[in-house]
Amino acid sequence: MINTVWLRTFCTLAQVGHFTQTAHRLHMTQSGVSQHIGKLEAQLEVALILRQGKGFTLSEAGKRLYRDAGEILQALANLETQIGQDPAYEGVVRVMSPGSVGLKLYPQMLSLQAEHAKLVIEYRFAPNADIERSVADASADVGFITRESAHADISCEPIATESLLLVTPADFDQPSWQGLNTLGFIDHPDGSHHARLLLGANYPEFEHAGLIPKQGFSNQISMILEPVSLGLGFTVLPAHAVAAFARPDEIKIHPLPVPVLEPLYLCVPRHRLLPNSVQTVIAAAKKWL
Repeated sequence: MINTVWLRTFCTLAQVGHFTQTAHRLHMTQSGVSQHIGKLEAQLEVALILRQGKGFTLSEAGKRLYRDAGEILQALANLETQIGQDPAYEGVVRVMSPGSVGLKLYPQMLSLQAEHAKLVIEYRFAPNADIERSVADASADVGFITRESAHADISCEPIATESLLLVTPADFDQPSWQGLNTLGFIDHPDGSHHARLLLGANYPEFEHAGLIPKQGFSNQISMILEPVSLGLGFTVLPAHAVAAFARPDEIKIHPLPVPVLEPLYLCVPRHRLLPNSVQTVIAAAKKWL
């Protein structure tokens, strides 16, 4: 019978593609990962990986094993969930979302955790692509993304929308196209995308965000409005991020003729039975959003 610990190590290595990263993910040493692979190859009497310097590729046998083993390991995980104790308010639930949604959800989830001492919420802010990868490889239990996923290993459903807002310094009165270009753009990781959606729908002159003079950039969701409040430029942000800004009197939100709503999708691993604790967090998030 195949050792499932060795099999899980092999599948993680095949997925990650790197011994050191696999060891980090599994909380092992790199030599421990190599030992598990070697023992599995010895048991099956076949080479599973073909080493190439510091890298490797999967052999044909390795590819077949990786394809079939994922379903086996997932079935075992589902079985553990089915037959074991599955409390609704105990355990670790790993959640990921973009920054704006996180500013809305994370405080609420901390309140939920405060009510249930044995429930632990691990929350990470990340871009859509990172969230998809984490949900697909089950390193996250729940993900929220702003575009529908086509990944075969992800189940995705729309659950909410969020307004995109044009935000300027408080003393900026008329957001004409010329005025915005004179003021300049405060960029952020989703800045071009958000600008394309909102400005593209409301300004015929808009072509792409790169043509607007850039006056700053921040990858910290809570800091993007700081330069705006100082009069250094304007930006486009989702409503939850704007609502979380501590000094609303120092910025101005400008209603535009064509409102734009960004969709929000809930994503979970497709072939995994969700523990009751994860279901608890999902139900609460749907209520809050």
